[in-house]
Amino acid sequence: MFIIRWVLGRIILFFDFIFSPSKPKRAAELQAKIDASTDHLSLYQLPACPFCVKVRREMKRGGLNIALKNINQDQASNDELIAKGGKRKVPCLRIVDENQEVSWLYESSAINQYIQQFVR
Repeated sequence: MFIIRWVLGRIILFFDFIFSPSKPKRAAELQAKIDASTDHLSLYQLPACPFCVKVRREMKRGGLNIALKNINQDQASNDELIAKGGKRKVPCLRIVDENQEVSWLYESSAINQYIQQFVR
């Protein structure tokens, strides 16, 4: 089973690389404003997860620079996701609001819908 998942993961990464969307061209001031509005977000993800790829493609399409945390390579991120997010499931968007309260958003479609507000 490991070999099948590994091969499928590499195929997903290959096609993501080949058909990657391009970033929008923006003025530096506007991009800095968008970056400041998304600096409270972190995406917990795995590189070859198809649902994580879906979210990363939406981020790139919108030109959003959201911190990525690979839970397989960063044990602290993995532990934080389990302890505070409640489960080891990716993709998961960590959102810190203006009151420093943290919420966790799972499901790629819900995450994509949430992050689209920063592009408008």
